[in-house]
Amino acid sequence: MGRLTVHQLGRVEYEDGLKLQKLFGQARSKELVPDSLLLLEHPPVLTLGRGGKAQNIVVGEEEIKKLGVEIFQTDRGGDVTYHGPGQIVGYPIFLLPPGRRDVRRYIRDLEEAIIRALASFGIRGERIAKWPGVWVVGPRSPAPEKIAAIGVHISRWQTSHGFALNVNTDLSHFELIIPCGIEEAGVTSIERQLSRRVESFEVQSALATAFGEVFGGSVEIAGPAMRTISGVVLRKDASGLRVLLLHRTAERGDFWQIVTGRVEPGESPAEAAKREVYEETGLHLPVRELGYRHCFALGDEVVPAVVEETAFAARWTGDDRVRLDSSEHDRYAWVSVEEATARLPFRGLRRAVSLASSAVG
Repeated sequence: MGRLTVHQLGRVEYEDGLKLQKLFGQARSKELVPDSLLLLEHPPVLTLGRGGKAQNIVVGEEEIKKLGVEIFQTDRGGDVTYHGPGQIVGYPIFLLPPGRRDVRRYIRDLEEAIIRALASFGIRGERIAKWPGVWVVGPRSPAPEKIAAIGVHISRWQTSHGFALNVNTDLSHFELIIPCGIEEAGVTSIERQLSRRVESFEVQSALATAFGEVFGGSVEIAGPAMRTISGVVLRKDASGLRVLLLHRTAERGDFWQIVTGRVEPGESPAEAAKREVYEETGLHLPVRELGYRHCFALGDEVVPAVVEETAFAARWTGDDRVRLDSSEHDRYAWVSVEEATARLPFRGLRRAVSLASSAVG
């Protein structure tokens, strides 16, 4: 490995994470990008690996839905695991060179990188031969407790999926499952081991350094190629809360969306949101940030253009007539929250609508 590009992506919807892996994988196989490590955080999800057993999800589907947790089947190895806020998920997209083409060695190297990163916080991570991952055993953990899960996929010696390291994770969500199918061990986190909260960026920095050491590459930190905003415009009428949807012209994709746009140089996301709402509706409206910033790949270009998007809400005033920018949109509709969720094609836009309806409604 000569170069290792580390992408610190923050929040990523699980489906968007799969797409990012796919695109980075295609680009790596064509040698259009160097080895890449995607570091990110998913909303609450349970994922089943190829060897996953449904009975290791110990709570009913309805209860899981009430908690806002989704379930996904994946092509990685391993059983069932949990991803959620406060956990760093790492997806190494590596093309293993001839001298490293050994699956067991690759897993040991992942463990070693995580062990080194933990050591920088004074935590002793350990291996347990029969169970992949990184474990903590000691005064705070008399029985083995997993602090990092590992589940990988390797095709033609190119890697995907990877690891999940508990930093400030809500460990109660692991009670939904038998983690990795191992009943005789528990789970822990950096926060629990240190009895204090640790910022994710500190741990990501330690991971980047450790991966560079273990895999022998010079580390480069990559930022997003573009920053954008999404704006959920809401109004109330006799039937309840309504969401403004704009339909993109055929030349621009032929789908429904909420207000979206690029953050221009020198603008803050809030300034961009106010400007885009005015340009696309004709009204000057105050905007409210929703606390939802996420990353995704724009389009299907083989070399992914990573976008960081910040979500806002705006309350509509006046009648229901909207002044469209006809170069982008050919019609609009005021619809219920449920219908908006059904029409919007992208998970990030749907989540923004859900958050806005709760905050404003």
